[in-house]
Amino acid sequence: MSLTVKKLHPMFVGEASGVDLSQPLSQEEIHAINTAMDEYGVLVFRNQPLTQTQQLELAKSFGPLDMGMKKLKHRKDRLEHPELADISNVANNDGALAARDDRKIVSNIANQLWHSDSSFQKPAARYSMLAAVQVPEVGGQTEFADLRAAYDALSDETKQEIADLQAEHYVLHSRFMLGDTDYTEEQQQVIPPAIWPLVRVHPGSGRKVLFVPAHARSILGMTVPEGRMLLMDLLEHATQREFVYRHEWEPNDLVVWDNRATLHRGRRFDFAQPRELRRATTLDV
Repeated sequence: MSLTVKKLHPMFVGEASGVDLSQPLSQEEIHAINTAMDEYGVLVFRNQPLTQTQQLELAKSFGPLDMGMKKLKHRKDRLEHPELADISNVANNDGALAARDDRKIVSNIANQLWHSDSSFQKPAARYSMLAAVQVPEVGGQTEFADLRAAYDALSDETKQEIADLQAEHYVLHSRFMLGDTDYTEEQQQVIPPAIWPLVRVHPGSGRKVLFVPAHARSILGMTVPEGRMLLMDLLEHATQREFVYRHEWEPNDLVVWDNRATLHRGRRFDFAQPRELRRATTLDV
């Protein structure tokens, strides 16, 4: 079989089938997935049970791996490979759940902010690949916002206003905003801030993108209050319901998204129920 894609949203997102992601991909399959990603921004693969190693090997097919916030070395890994991000409230391999004051819960809450993975660094992330192991009975969905459609819908006046503006993105900005300030001076300086334009061109499609993720903390040339208010206004615009797809997780789902064209966030769930997902991420090089 070959890759086939069924559109799930009027503007973006496709459900992909016809490829066994547990096996090494051919160059033709990699090309087909890249082409589909350029069009849809998000691909949903159902019923793709992957081991941790298989998920990591799949990601490597699309580029070098990104360690992201793991560079801060804040906690010991539960997963087999340090390159995998443990997006869960599971504390250990015995299945025990993390306490509500555990840093893993802080990470779960931070993931509920609209963000683009690793926008706080250069190079930032290209693809993120999130695999579902356990999902809660209620809540815990992941939402995606189409930043290309969001840019297209801006007024001509706003497009002109922001055309040349740049924002500073900092790895711990969103954590500080949530009251998570327990970082050493050394950790705070591990990843220096990155500067990205508010309007970027998506390399795969050539379309313009409104790039306003949660790691953006200021706009160059503006006071902090003025810049942050503009960022909030633009984020509110970019995440209107018509630009958003909500994914209802099922075990063995794998969702791949392009961080250069979308924002995403997790939704609230009961931390007394296990939610276990794991993410592999590639660098945009």
